Amino acid sequence: MGEGNPVGVGSRGAASSSAQLNLQAPARPRGTEAASAKRTSLPSDLAAAVEGGRVTGEIVRRFNELEGSALFRWLLQFRGFRERLLADDLFLAKLAMECGVGVIAKTAAEYEKRRENFLKEIDIVVADVVMAIVADFMLVYLPAPTVSLQPPLARNAGAIANFFHNCPDNAFQIALAGRSYSLLQRLGAIVRNGTKLFAVGTSASLIGTGVTNALIKARKAVDKDLVDEVEDIPVVSTSVAYGVYMAISSNLRYQILAGVIEQRMLEPLLHNHKILLSAMCFAVRSGNTFLGSLLWVDYARWVGVQKVQEEAA
Repeated sequence: MGEGNPVGVGSRGAASSSAQLNLQAPARPRGTEAASAKRTSLPSDLAAAVEGGRVTGEIVRRFNELEGSALFRWLLQFRGFRERLLADDLFLAKLAMECGVGVIAKTAAEYEKRRENFLKEIDIVVADVVMAIVADFMLVYLPAPTVSLQPPLARNAGAIANFFHNCPDNAFQIALAGRSYSLLQRLGAIVRNGTKLFAVGTSASLIGTGVTNALIKARKAVDKDLVDEVEDIPVVSTSVAYGVYMAISSNLRYQILAGVIEQRMLEPLLHNHKILLSAMCFAVRSGNTFLGSLLWVDYARWVGVQKVQEEAA
């Protein structure tokens, strides 16, 4: 029967129409159930953001696309990665780039600054490279633009907690449709990330200098001539200095890199050319890593935690 047939006047027509209505009735619930099932397949925070209108359909489509990869599907279980991958599908590639070039770029920068003193200061070089490996991950992770999926804070949360909760993860990131950030909130992102990077830098340096001092002591135990030639690295002062360096220099450089150069300049220009975009990101991040190593050596010497080893007369 066609859907345009009117209800019949006879019992047969009535029965037919009634049967037709009974057959058609489940159609609407079936669609509703499908949509509900699709929504419940999303992580709870993403589903809540969809319900609250805080994310667009494009974000949901990106989530579904990423789930097609076993690696991304595993990473999407963690909210931190989920927020960053939904904001930037090249986030994992950028993380790999940063960590991959970190050792090579930082070692090259150390050699560029130290030249003939490179081997004499090899213990300091090792400390710097170890610190770089530990810190590189967080330098990409913390300042990366995100799709915020955080639930609202409790009503009794303090004013400061509420303020930083509403700040973006990157001071320069593009706000999603229906969301905006004030200048004060964007400045708050710099302060909040700076605090986190200070803790990361200090911790990474404690690990790096601790490992290096252990290597130095092992070398001294084997070669007695090194007892007076090689000095232990000051752990506390070096760690605090590195924390301050990451909170200021690294924080600003990586926020500008991720939020301005990549998200606002390179991605709109090369959005449909992923390979070229990845190559440009690799080049920019390699240059930033090398620059950061040069700045650290100068800063460390300026504050007195590293000394230039003079040639023996």
